[in-house]
Amino acid sequence: MRRSVYLRYLITAVLLLIAFLFGRYLWNDNMNSPWTRDGRIKADIIHIAPDVSGIVTGVSVIDNQFVHKGDLLFSIDKDRYAQALAQAEANVAAQQSEKNMRAREAARRAGLDAAIVTSENRESAASLSAIAAARYEAAVAARDTAKLNLERTDVRAPADGYVTNLHVYAGDYVSAGVARLAVIDSNSFHVSGYFEETKLPYLNVGDAVEIRMLDGSPAMHGHIDSISRGITDRDATTGRELLADVNPTFNWVRLAQRIPVRIRIDDLPKDHKLAAGMTCTVIVKPGEAAKEEKSDKN
Repeated sequence: MRRSVYLRYLITAVLLLIAFLFGRYLWNDNMNSPWTRDGRIKADIIHIAPDVSGIVTGVSVIDNQFVHKGDLLFSIDKDRYAQALAQAEANVAAQQSEKNMRAREAARRAGLDAAIVTSENRESAASLSAIAAARYEAAVAARDTAKLNLERTDVRAPADGYVTNLHVYAGDYVSAGVARLAVIDSNSFHVSGYFEETKLPYLNVGDAVEIRMLDGSPAMHGHIDSISRGITDRDATTGRELLADVNPTFNWVRLAQRIPVRIRIDDLPKDHKLAAGMTCTVIVKPGEAAKEEKSDKN
């Protein structure tokens, strides 16, 4: 009887010890291990805006289509810009003729004797020749600008990526500088992990990282590319007199701030469907990348 009582006490003590050790493990894993579930897939989003204004004559892509750098996205009516180029080329021809005439006139007067042509006339002819040359250069620049505007009527993809948020159709009038669609650069996908400030001492640039997506796909691997050096201080605003408006209340329970950490993906699978804004779990392996680099050197 007494032995069974001791056995129950022993089992209870063992269970309590296991629970204590497991709880301590979870505490250390949560407080000291550099990992976070607050990770986001991000990419460079290029806002596509035409460089010239006009009526859209054709759209060559559809929403969410993959395009290569230089592919045609949409076209703007070319007639007005073609006429402007023709006018600029005609002006170049006229200014070139004027330039040649003034240059010959200045050369003739420079070769005549001082008794026939005064020095003032020579200087006037040389000045008119220089002015004609400058006007010719201005006409050439205007022609090149007109040619560039005509080329810019075809809006092309600036990088390989995916067309998104397409809001331009044939017949629309587009204005220069106003974005009408976006292209997500397919070569710029990376991860932003938001780590608690208490875990920053465990993070170093170059450390290996394991990235686990919520969709259950195979884990990806990468490394820490950089660590942000600043976030917004919500308690430090500017008052009406341009003085610091400090919050007079203080919460005794303070939550650790989260610092953005940029993570480069090293082995992005080609068939993996990534979308900017997806969430993921980021697990950092401190010192692993440094060990690999050291072994490679040896």
